[in-house]
Amino acid sequence: MRLLLFLFLLLFYSLSANSFFATEENSTLVQEEQQKVLYLSYEEIPKRVIKGEVFSVTIKTLSTVRDYIDVSYSLSNFRGLEVLSEIPERRQSSKYLFDTFYFIAKSENAKLPDFEAKLVTDTYDTYNTTLLTGETLNIISLNPRKNFAHVIANSFELMEYKTSSYDSEHNIVIFVARAFNSDLGAFKLEGIEKQGIESISGDHVEARITYYAVIDKKIENLSFSYFNLHTNDFLQVALPIIVEEDSVVTQTDLKPTDQSKEQIKLAIALGVLLLALVIFIWRRKYIYLILLIFPLAYIVVIMMPTKDICIEKGTNIYLLPLKNGTIFETTTKRMFLQKEGSIKGYMKVKLDNEKIGWVENENICTY
Repeated sequence: MRLLLFLFLLLFYSLSANSFFATEENSTLVQEEQQKVLYLSYEEIPKRVIKGEVFSVTIKTLSTVRDYIDVSYSLSNFRGLEVLSEIPERRQSSKYLFDTFYFIAKSENAKLPDFEAKLVTDTYDTYNTTLLTGETLNIISLNPRKNFAHVIANSFELMEYKTSSYDSEHNIVIFVARAFNSDLGAFKLEGIEKQGIESISGDHVEARITYYAVIDKKIENLSFSYFNLHTNDFLQVALPIIVEEDSVVTQTDLKPTDQSKEQIKLAIALGVLLLALVIFIWRRKYIYLILLIFPLAYIVVIMMPTKDICIEKGTNIYLLPLKNGTIFETTTKRMFLQKEGSIKGYMKVKLDNEKIGWVENENICTY
């Protein structure tokens, strides 16, 4: 009898314990389910992406919590992509958030990141994060022409350009270009040994570059192509090579312009000088000689020959007067070079080989 009673008590205790733990587990599951307040889904994924293309992915997010500050994201576990921004562009419609992320396809084997979303509130409530698993993308590669400039964009246009003599065998072409929805930093001309981006600004939405290329003097037309996403085709861009006599090359003067402004100013000064001289001869009053001083002084300054300036040893000579610009020569000794002009912080000089370059003012000899 005692044995039966012991077995009955043991069975009762076991059933009670299992019931307790089951209740605790169910309570935990319910609590975890209650803590999930964000629901994520893909609103828009491109069906096809070109390698090198800037593309977007939009996530549709629903929060069951009404009062919150923000929804933050963490991106991880992606491949073959460059993330342009982990902070999305947001659009809200009714109770949904539409968050758009931008990427660049770098490889044919590409996968979207896992998007982990978290609700940010001004209270001490803690909520579970929600994970949206990244999907594999359909990436294709172009079969470009030989003169492809490695740019895929909605549009690409030349803003300004200028061609100057570089040396006895080469010209230098410098241009400013603008592109929309592109990785403009990938711009590169095929078959050009010496080239580069001097400056780049903006972002993938709209970007601008200042670009230079040293080309053979025999080239009469520089052409290249880019892939237009609207027309789904390669479009040609052509630059006629017209070498200007003036070798001035600055970021603010790249467009071919009329180089006769200084001659016009000189002609005006000569006209004023002649008029003052006629008035003096007519009136015979020496006070009118004062009118001759100003135009005469201006003419003297314009006609004065350029002076040599001293450049310290180890001075970098830049292709353009830009911060972090391309260095094409470094002086091995103290040199005296012909001054050609100046802008803020830089002096334009002519080298012994007739090349034109820019040096920083801090590298001019202090004697």
